[in-house]
Amino acid sequence: MRGAALLGALVAALACPVPAAAQEGTAVQTGQGRGAVLRTLDRVSGDVIDVEMALGQTMAYGPLQVTLHECRYPSSNPSGDAFALLQVVDAGSVEELFAGWMVASAPALSALDHRRYDVWVLSCLQP
Repeated sequence: MRGAALLGALVAALACPVPAAAQEGTAVQTGQGRGAVLRTLDRVSGDVIDVEMALGQTMAYGPLQVTLHECRYPSSNPSGDAFALLQVVDAGSVEELFAGWMVASAPALSALDHRRYDVWVLSCLQP
């Protein structure tokens, strides 16, 4: 019986992506960054470049247009994590490749899917 209860708790925890603290009514307070630091990777050449972007700025990276809309961080730990709202468009085909939040601590959670280029958030620029 104890194993069934443990399995039930595990299934419930996996089914609910909200952290336990948030489930109990303790919301994580976030701050607004004035921009973000993004890392880019060209898989063909192997070039890795870190880029500072301001909010609302659009950067050209190869055929990609990367726009930073927002960057948030936990108020209690500003350097601990970053959440960036990005939009990535292929300028050649005018196709949106990515639109959403990228999380610095879990880059694979919400990633740009491109055969040659990678873009991910490292941190927010503090005000």
